[in-house]
Amino acid sequence: MDTPTEPTESPEPWLIALRAPALPPRLLRAALAATGDIGAVLASSRNELQQLGLAPEAIDALRHPSSAFLEQDLHWLRRSGATLLPITASGYPSQLADLPDAPAALFLRGRSALLQSPQLAIVGSRHPTAAGRRIAQTLAQQIGQAGLCITSGLARGIDTAAHDGALQGAGGTIAVCGTGLDRCYPADNAVLFERIAENGLLVSEFPPGTEPRRSNFPRRNRIISGLARGTLVVEAASGSGSLITAQRALEQGREVFAVPGSPLNPLAAGCLDLLRQGAHLVRHAGDVLEHIQISIESNSPCNQELALTGGSGSGVRRLDKDYEMLLDALGFEPASIDDLVDRTGLSPGSVASMMLILELEGRVETRPGALFNRVSDP
Repeated sequence: MDTPTEPTESPEPWLIALRAPALPPRLLRAALAATGDIGAVLASSRNELQQLGLAPEAIDALRHPSSAFLEQDLHWLRRSGATLLPITASGYPSQLADLPDAPAALFLRGRSALLQSPQLAIVGSRHPTAAGRRIAQTLAQQIGQAGLCITSGLARGIDTAAHDGALQGAGGTIAVCGTGLDRCYPADNAVLFERIAENGLLVSEFPPGTEPRRSNFPRRNRIISGLARGTLVVEAASGSGSLITAQRALEQGREVFAVPGSPLNPLAAGCLDLLRQGAHLVRHAGDVLEHIQISIESNSPCNQELALTGGSGSGVRRLDKDYEMLLDALGFEPASIDDLVDRTGLSPGSVASMMLILELEGRVETRPGALFNRVSDP
């Protein structure tokens, strides 16, 4: 397992501080700056801690820590092979440390040296189209092959596709979690969670046992964007949580990228808004690498346009004229049966039957609202 330079200080005082309620990272870092180190913070008197602006409940937790929680956390660190990386350690990523709200410490499980790699964040919808999943996976794999580590949030959809693609590349992947690292959220990503623990890196600012509370995920998002040189959004509806990550990236002075889409596709709305605000348009991996300043060969797959349709390989049924006409009428925008009837002149029964067959063959997918999306030719 790769590890950065091990911190020389004991994890105990940090574990105590991270368990203290009403002690946000900004305030803990201010206390560190005023006292010199974490040991001095814990050794401070109640009056001194009050003068530093700490809330009464935080002071109580620092001066009278729970021995049960401390032993539980130390046991988990030993058993899981995880490490605790405080902001004062040499291995703490400098780009993240520069943020005023940087976590005071990070829990790590996996290849900790990936924290020092140049990173690109890839985020997007939790309910993407099949084309969106494929684009995220392809971009992550190609950008990873160019040497960038892919950072995301382990969520369903685009995050999952990005991690999966990155694991096939050379740059590795980092999953920033909104829970403690003793649990996987969402639970259906348990296999991916373990793959990343083995071949990538799991990161969290939350102590073990932390549940997936709604308020945790905006906090997680600032770490995703803060670790990366830029954030790429693939399919995001207006108001998507992925746009919070992009906004944090802008606030942090990072690059923001977006994959364009049809104005008729609700999942393209967030990306189109970002592009209108000045985000870099991404047609292929080379568009990202150009701005991240990673050099690539001119004939690299990274410079190939993102294909929304595939070739007709061996064993794939060749479509007859009506099916070809139906797919052409569908295009790559969501459409209903009625839309397709109007566009093709076929009967509603014929269109419904043909769409069912195309769905079974993996060429189209259903979307909310009784709509269909073209996927690709298998």
